[in-house]
Amino acid sequence: MLTQRSKYALRALQALAAQEPEQRLLSSVIAKEQRIPQKFLEQILLDLCRCGMVASHRGRNGGYRLARKASAITIGEVIRTTDGPLAPIACASLTGYEKCKDCIDEKRCSIRKLMRRVRDSMSEILDHTTLADTLAK
Repeated sequence: MLTQRSKYALRALQALAAQEPEQRLLSSVIAKEQRIPQKFLEQILLDLCRCGMVASHRGRNGGYRLARKASAITIGEVIRTTDGPLAPIACASLTGYEKCKDCIDEKRCSIRKLMRRVRDSMSEILDHTTLADTLAK
């Protein structure tokens, strides 16, 4: 399930993507327009800055802007940044793999195989959908 953190991140990124490339938005403006708690938004924006999706500028005319084109930011990347791996269980994850403690034979585990297919299907959609795609009308 998509967390509130990821939904807020996506809404904030959409707000930034709707601006001219060099135009900046204050976090307070994003928070108000997108109805996101400002303190929570600031934590999310910090994570998005760290991973190179958003750039922040201080001082007069400061604020946030996309660090890359909206067409270069995938929804899968955003969700992995804010929520972690896409897989519903850790043993089906490519980026956050962990062996199940109670699994008898991982190679033959039908639950793992099913969850891997779920993960692959989600990844196919989310990694091929960009922020720009979500803005297209």
